Amino acid sequence: MVALIASLLVTFGLLALLLPAAKRYPIGAPFTWGEAMVASVYAFFLMFWVYGVVPHLWLTWADNELKWRPDVLLSEYEWFGVVKLGFMASQADGGNVPVTINMLHIRDIIAVLIYVVFLGGQMALWSWWQKRGQSDAVTTDLATSDFGRPLVKKG
Repeated sequence: MVALIASLLVTFGLLALLLPAAKRYPIGAPFTWGEAMVASVYAFFLMFWVYGVVPHLWLTWADNELKWRPDVLLSEYEWFGVVKLGFMASQADGGNVPVTINMLHIRDIIAVLIYVVFLGGQMALWSWWQKRGQSDAVTTDLATSDFGRPLVKKG
């Protein structure tokens, strides 16, 4: 658990370094060769960390410390040592759920959600980068006549 939390802190630290640097970089300025190399290494490391290390540490923690294995059913797993989800028992075990759900399924669903959240964040970051510097300025268009001419004289 410590490794997973530390990897998430490293992720947020890397993002915290990225955003102020991106805001300071002038819009439309060309990258030098050195800046491009540093940015590409940083981007590669961030994606390696987010899509490789964080999900790996989640899967390792779920397998080892939480003991989420294929032989542990969701309906039999004790959450926090107290709560059992007996209503999630499969029809084969006398319940109402038509499928048998084990903790390995839950582990993998959470891993997929980690990827989806990071991919959504990456797309939001791309969108923010492309739109930076664009203001939502209110247009001050002059009223026009039916023929498209301005009703007041410009200047």
